[in-house]
Amino acid sequence: MNVSQKAYRRGASLPHSNPFQRLAALLDGETPGLDPIVMTIGEPQHAIPAFTADVLMENIDGFRRYPPITGTPEFRAAVASWLDRRYNLDGMIDAEHGVLPLNGSREGLSFGAIAARDQLGKELDHPVVILPNPFYQTYAAAAHVADAEAVLLDAVADNGFLPDLDSLDTDLLERTVAFYIASPTNPEGYIADIPYWQRLIGLARKHRFFIFSDECYSEIYRETPPPGILEAAKAMGGGFSNIIVLNSLSKRSNLAGLRCGFAAGDPVFLTKWARFRGLAAPQVPLPAQAVAVRAYQDEDHVIENRRLYNEKYAAAERHLNPILGPVTPEAGFFLWLDTGRWGDSVTVTRDLWRATGVKVLPGSYLASDQPDGGNPGRNYIRVGLVAPLEKTEIALERMANWLGEKA
Repeated sequence: MNVSQKAYRRGASLPHSNPFQRLAALLDGETPGLDPIVMTIGEPQHAIPAFTADVLMENIDGFRRYPPITGTPEFRAAVASWLDRRYNLDGMIDAEHGVLPLNGSREGLSFGAIAARDQLGKELDHPVVILPNPFYQTYAAAAHVADAEAVLLDAVADNGFLPDLDSLDTDLLERTVAFYIASPTNPEGYIADIPYWQRLIGLARKHRFFIFSDECYSEIYRETPPPGILEAAKAMGGGFSNIIVLNSLSKRSNLAGLRCGFAAGDPVFLTKWARFRGLAAPQVPLPAQAVAVRAYQDEDHVIENRRLYNEKYAAAERHLNPILGPVTPEAGFFLWLDTGRWGDSVTVTRDLWRATGVKVLPGSYLASDQPDGGNPGRNYIRVGLVAPLEKTEIALERMANWLGEKA
């Protein structure tokens, strides 16, 4: 059973620094073998939507105003309509009470666990927040600020890189207030299917905890749109109770710097959360919400964005498949490469930099060690395919040559 349960100590699962700070320390003083190509951070480099500047200018006076914490009616309606179209929800989303704007999905992920703890009132000194392992580091920060015990579930290939729900016992689930999960997964790019979602929803409703479903890569897929948790809930019945889905324009529309996202789902939870956020959270600027309205009404730029990523996955298959086998995940814009036969992820990252100038991220930096010393990212490196195709091709060719020579 790959579940970490250590004696509680606040911040025990909180990394001392983020993966990129650790990488900088690892490569400090190391000379790249060739001109550097950075393949680490998941910062989109494709063009932003052509309408962005015009919409901002049309709404520029909105920067003088304090926005409502619940967002504009136009924003909520645009998000609800997009979710309805994308997941065939038949109008189930409550645009008035079931959608909230966020300063990027990260803000909502960071503070969602506090709301879950307070709203559930389980009267535990240190409730449980469950995280996948590897995980987006913000999930650990969420557990920390909620003064909760972070329980990490290893997400490994044998289980489709998803947390193993069979590893959870009743006592643990009764103490749980929040379950964080990403689909498509980050960094692996795998997808939860409808039965998996429905089983998780059933556990949340039986044991009274909230699911925070991070779906920010939902529109960066190869061929088939990934199912979402709201879609699974609709088929299951019972509305959207216990479910909060989070998404943003960062990956879908290459607008990471706009810092505009949303939370949607359980209207009771979101109504109460809006009251708390009215005391504590920053509002989303009105011009940013106006861009979001336009972006969620337009799919052409999303289709083009997806095409550009899929070109780079085709290139990755050409270069790396002969050495590693198939490398293309179902979704996302990362490669999650098992390079264990060349060494652990830290060693491979350093050696690639020294030999080729290609900078990747050690998989172990995206996961936490378990009590037995195991780390599910130890044999993996994460490679971001965000750079233009020409630069990506050069990096992939260098990597393939180095791996081939060392095989």
